[in-house]
Amino acid sequence: MTKNSMRIAVFAGDGIGPEVTEQAVRVLEALGLDGLELVEGDVGGMAYRKHGHPLPPETLETARSADAILFGAVGDFSCDHLERHLRPEQAILGLRKELGLFANLRPARVFPGLEDLTTLREEVASKIDLLIVRELNGDVYFGEKGMRTLPDGRRQGWDMMSYAEDEVRRIAHSGFTAAMGRSKKLCSVDKANVLETSQLWRDVVIEVSKEYPEVELSHMYVDNAAMQLVKNPGQFDVIVTGNLFGDILSDQASMCVGSIGLLASASLAEGTYGLYEPIHGSAPDIAGKGLANPMATILSAAMLLRHSLGLEEQAVRIENAVAGALSAGVKGGDLGGAAGTREIGDAVVERL
Repeated sequence: MTKNSMRIAVFAGDGIGPEVTEQAVRVLEALGLDGLELVEGDVGGMAYRKHGHPLPPETLETARSADAILFGAVGDFSCDHLERHLRPEQAILGLRKELGLFANLRPARVFPGLEDLTTLREEVASKIDLLIVRELNGDVYFGEKGMRTLPDGRRQGWDMMSYAEDEVRRIAHSGFTAAMGRSKKLCSVDKANVLETSQLWRDVVIEVSKEYPEVELSHMYVDNAAMQLVKNPGQFDVIVTGNLFGDILSDQASMCVGSIGLLASASLAEGTYGLYEPIHGSAPDIAGKGLANPMATILSAAMLLRHSLGLEEQAVRIENAVAGALSAGVKGGDLGGAAGTREIGDAVVERL
């Protein structure tokens, strides 16, 4: 699907967010896309200072009127004293809730020539090219929880893990759809040997698999999956899993490839709407110094073109341009290089 009008909300946020999104916007504009419209909005700590809330109503309205969101980062130590609902991080949580962003896609692969950045052996790391599809709106994170005192006086914290079958079915379709566009292999990760929530998860995933006969489905317990990501990560194509397990495994995968500065992500709603962001944080220690690596944000823009606008050719152009810049030795400090934010952006634009 292509669009005659493409409205993208750009929410730069805090810290290095404005710097890295600026370079991603430059890349998008360099593609010369007809009908591209970029609209800005305030989120995070800077939004709180200007509007009294990390996700002002006008920003939410901008998001709803757009086809997709390009997001920078939120996080500001000066806001740590605020009540939790006013802290910068509530902006991203609020957008997920209000826009129904339930499927988190996080690709992980090692770019040629960067194998030495990982702690894995080069022959193992070089085979990593996987996608983790994480359910984002359910599981133990969103279940009932609390603190209580037991009859014997001991304190006890408790959290309820649960999934309804429609929630599992929805994310399963996302996983199978992603696998259809890759190598048609899907590994569903759960803990069905001890958790009833996971048993339902597995049962529903198997039911959905009947609609995707071309996809090879496998199942793996989460503890084994964590080991296999280190032992033999090349075996994975697409992994689909719940919120808790996905949170842990996606961070583990990012370290397997060796650099957080190259990892993009997408959070998708029903249909094609999505929010796209680098997985790194706001990095206030280097904000404003021109040192941030914008490649993860640029690659997030490529995911935006692919998943929300249906522009596969342009997405591949961006990804190839990033790979070309890296092959030419254009690397930020996080990759052991000396290239600055603007220099990296220039190198990618030149290779489009």
